[in-house]
Amino acid sequence: MSSSTAASRRGEKARPAAGRPPMREALVAAAFRLFLERGYEQTTVDDIVALAGVGRRSFFRYFPSKEDVVFPDHERYLADMRAFLAAGGEEDEPVRRVCDAARLVLRMYAENPAFSVQRYRITKRVPGLRAYELSVVWRYERALAGYLRARFAGRRDGTLRADVIAAAVVAAHNNALRSWLRSDGLGDAGAAVDHALNHVQTAFRDPAAPRAERASGSARDDVVVVVARRGAPLWQVVREVETALAERRPPGS
Repeated sequence: MSSSTAASRRGEKARPAAGRPPMREALVAAAFRLFLERGYEQTTVDDIVALAGVGRRSFFRYFPSKEDVVFPDHERYLADMRAFLAAGGEEDEPVRRVCDAARLVLRMYAENPAFSVQRYRITKRVPGLRAYELSVVWRYERALAGYLRARFAGRRDGTLRADVIAAAVVAAHNNALRSWLRSDGLGDAGAAVDHALNHVQTAFRDPAAPRAERASGSARDDVVVVVARRGAPLWQVVREVETALAERRPPGS
């Protein structure tokens, strides 16, 4: 016998589900309301489920711990990032691909600026949450590095290059994101992150890219010679080459 049938026989009305947020969202909303009112450390799981009107088992069905309710969407976006990287082909420029993967994470924050700002403020005040956030960021970085290692396999310093680029992408993304969060979510987060990631693409553009351009007929036939100090970092050499090429372009090109 269904609970609704039993309720109707007792002359009671079953509580309608329409209009109520899904249980997962209700738990997140209850948790953040209590975090803001009482403080994170003063709020227990029992407090959260009481406010949400569900049992403890329901909470742990969705969140392994209280920390996880603060970052409810990271697992899904990490999976989306991995799927996006896996779907890429050999024709995709690797550095651009990982930058585009980082932009997927930005959507999570930009979809709900008020919630993202609240989480940022709470995380700043709680050392345990900051440590938890660092572990989440590390997993994003490892996903990017894993993709790049596969793309740079067989190249000299391929693993080193992959790890450095992955770290640079995460650092650029987080620098722009946190500036946006500190501004209470005002302004264009996408533009800020694009600006930061463009620095990474400029510094670490795949050396194979110019060969592809020549194959398509887009590269010029002239030659540019750049003198670099022995031992200069790769990003500095790349930047000097790009600067020299830009100076060779005719005005308006």
